[in-house]
Amino acid sequence: MFSDNQIFAAPLAGISDKPFRRVIRQFSPNAPLVTEMISCHSLVGAHKNCLRNFDDYSSEGNVGAQIFGADVELMADAARILENQGAKWIDINMGCPVPKVATRAGAGAHLMRDHKLAEKIMYAVVRAVKIPVSIKTRLGWDDEHKDWKDLVNIAADCGIKFATLHGRTRAQLYLGNAVWPDVHNIAIPIIANGDIKSSDVLEQIQGLGYWGAMIGRGLLGRPWLLAEILGEKLDLNVTDVVLQHLHYAIEYYGERTAIPMFRKHAAWYSAGMPNSADFRIRVNRIDNADALIVAIRDFWGIMGAK
Repeated sequence: MFSDNQIFAAPLAGISDKPFRRVIRQFSPNAPLVTEMISCHSLVGAHKNCLRNFDDYSSEGNVGAQIFGADVELMADAARILENQGAKWIDINMGCPVPKVATRAGAGAHLMRDHKLAEKIMYAVVRAVKIPVSIKTRLGWDDEHKDWKDLVNIAADCGIKFATLHGRTRAQLYLGNAVWPDVHNIAIPIIANGDIKSSDVLEQIQGLGYWGAMIGRGLLGRPWLLAEILGEKLDLNVTDVVLQHLHYAIEYYGERTAIPMFRKHAAWYSAGMPNSADFRIRVNRIDNADALIVAIRDFWGIMGAK
C-alpha cells in the first residue's frame, strides 16, 4: 500500500491555490502538493496581478511548484525563483491540453510534440536548481502518437527525478476513462494520474509498477480525500471545513475577489446533497462574506453538518 508521501494532490488551474492547499494540508500533513501551474513569463516578470507569483512556500511543507512555458531561459529563471521562495521541487507542465497553453503558447502538452524543445527545457531547469525536478505529461498527443515512453526516457537522461503520467492523450482532454499503462522497467519512478478517486484503484496502480498516485478532480469539494483514500479515520464537520476554506480565501485574496471565486468551491462542497441546486443559486447572488457565511451555516445546518 502507498504511504502518505506517495499520494499527491494534482496541480489544478484556478483551484490549487494557497487557500486550497492549506485546507488539504490540515488533513494530509505529509502529502506532496503541487501548485496550480505558473507561467514562467508572469513569474519572471513579477506580474503584480497574479498573487501566486509571490507565494512563500517555506512553511507549506512538501510543496512542488509547477511551471509552464516554451522559453528555455525563462523556464530556468522561473525555477530559480521558486526554489528561492521555498518550493521543495519543481514540476514542468508537459500535459496541459487547453488551446491557449498547448497550441497558442507552444507549452504544456505541445512539448509532447516537440521533444527537442522539451529536452532543452528539462536540461536547463534541472541545472538551474538544486532541488529535484519532475515532469507531468500525458500518454501522447493523440491515439496515433502515444510516445510517452520516449519523452520519459529523455527526461531521465536530463536528470528528471520522476514523472506523473495522466492516462489520457491531449486529444481526449478529460473525456473517456483514464488508462494506466504498465510502467515496470521505466527509467524513473512514475506517478499515476487520472480518475483516481477511491482506495480501490491504488492496489491496481501499484501492481502496474507506479511509485505513487496523484489525485486531481476528486479533490473538488473533498480536500480530505488524500487522507481518506489511505484509510485514515476522519471526524469531519463539513461546515467547519467550508468556513475555514472561505476564511483562508478572504485572507489571501481580500473579500471582494474571494467571494465570487469561492462560489465554485461552495458548489463542489454541496454537490450531490439535497437542495444543493437551490444553495448554489443562493450563493451565486451573494457578494459579501457575512451573507455567504450565513448561507453556508444554514445549508449545512439543515444537512446536519456532516
